[in-house]
Amino acid sequence: MRFVIQCVSESAVRVDGKVIGEIGKGFCVLLGISDADNERVADKMVQKMLKLRIFADEQGKTNLSLSDVSGALLLISQFTLYADCKGQNRPSFFRAGKPEHANALYEYIIHRCREEGFETACGIFGADMKVSLVNDGPFTIILDSAELGFDN
Repeated sequence: MRFVIQCVSESAVRVDGKVIGEIGKGFCVLLGISDADNERVADKMVQKMLKLRIFADEQGKTNLSLSDVSGALLLISQFTLYADCKGQNRPSFFRAGKPEHANALYEYIIHRCREEGFETACGIFGADMKVSLVNDGPFTIILDSAELGFDN
């Protein structure tokens, strides 16, 4: 599982020109899911993301978490995070999760974030989405469950 987490001052997602999700200060998160991922991995990734202290405190040090700044989440499913570009110039997506499996985990992650008490907006799985954001910092973090040892 891969999360690309961007600290934002605002972010929105549109489908067919209509805003379907938007937040103010918080995280805009692109989520990539593979077939090897499961709810246990999702729970660990969600907890890691929610506890990241990557917002600036009064001294300008990255010391505050999403809850410390009353931040919100905009979660966007992004199968292209599993692009394999080792071959030709056209990426392969064979490592991305099958749609039924990936959508179920995406919905599970949305549910878990809401259960944790965070305002959580989202895109539409598989839709052609237009995501806009103001990256605050800019500050972007990539969490990969394999690198974090969560896939074991």
